Amino acid sequence: MTPSQRDELAQLLISRRQAEGLSARAVARAADVDVHTVLSLEQGRIAQPKADTLRAIGGVLSIPATDLWVAVGWLPPTELPAFRPYLRSKYQDLPDEAVSEIEAVFDRIARDYGLRGPQDGEDEHP
Repeated sequence: MTPSQRDELAQLLISRRQAEGLSARAVARAADVDVHTVLSLEQGRIAQPKADTLRAIGGVLSIPATDLWVAVGWLPPTELPAFRPYLRSKYQDLPDEAVSEIEAVFDRIARDYGLRGPQDGEDEHP
């Protein structure tokens, strides 16, 4: 994990813990990990955290494991789901017209910022 990834993970954990109104000790107790582990992660002092530890802490803080894996660089962007399959999975009752509308907004934003999203069919893996 790079120093910037450690910082990103630390900020994610701290901000979510504070938003939940929990102490580091309460998170540690609920996740069944040592409080020093929680504090060390929040201070960016653990270069190679254990997946089970991150999953347990993330579970207490309602942070999906994939968000944690992305933060620490374990899940590269090429392995993330594209937008359309994500929307279909997350919002199953969302009409196709709404999905298309959301995609159009994101396409416009990407163009405005000079970004390239998936091309036709790239996000449609079986």
